[in-house]
Amino acid sequence: MKKYHFILVSSLIALVILALTACKVNYSFTGASIAPEVKTISIQYFPSYAPLAKPTYSQSFTEALKDIFMSQTNLTFVPNSGNLEFEGSVTSYSSAPVAIQGAGANSFNQPAQNRLTITVNVKFINNMNEKQNFESNFTRFADFPASSTLAAEEDRLIKEINDQLVQDIFNKAVINW
Repeated sequence: MKKYHFILVSSLIALVILALTACKVNYSFTGASIAPEVKTISIQYFPSYAPLAKPTYSQSFTEALKDIFMSQTNLTFVPNSGNLEFEGSVTSYSSAPVAIQGAGANSFNQPAQNRLTITVNVKFINNMNEKQNFESNFTRFADFPASSTLAAEEDRLIKEINDQLVQDIFNKAVINW
């Protein structure tokens, strides 16, 4: 009886291992599902067409997008024609007041907070599965106190917004959210 039990358990373990290795999709702890035949990625520079953008923003965004794929996938970067391709541009970069507070009966309302909003247009091409291709705008923002200036807060805001933008893009491209 023990011999049959051992054979049954061994067969079940072998079946589970076979099923897991036969899957057509690789899974990672990041939630990315990338087909095993996808090996390379190319991310082009995202130029800025937003007149008020900080001159270094395009480079900052492009590097942030590369960083998320470098840290959360095993894909190899190639200059052009990767299995996965990203290109696009920065289309909007603006700061505006968002929270208005009254300053008294005889004075004008004052902003309590300002908001930096950035929009990027992204074209994603999956050369292994055209059904996953997309072109979309991604917009994120971050608020800062009206008592401060955009110049004083800009580097921190850019980092915060870039983190959100690249996560959204990553999710849409390889997590299929």
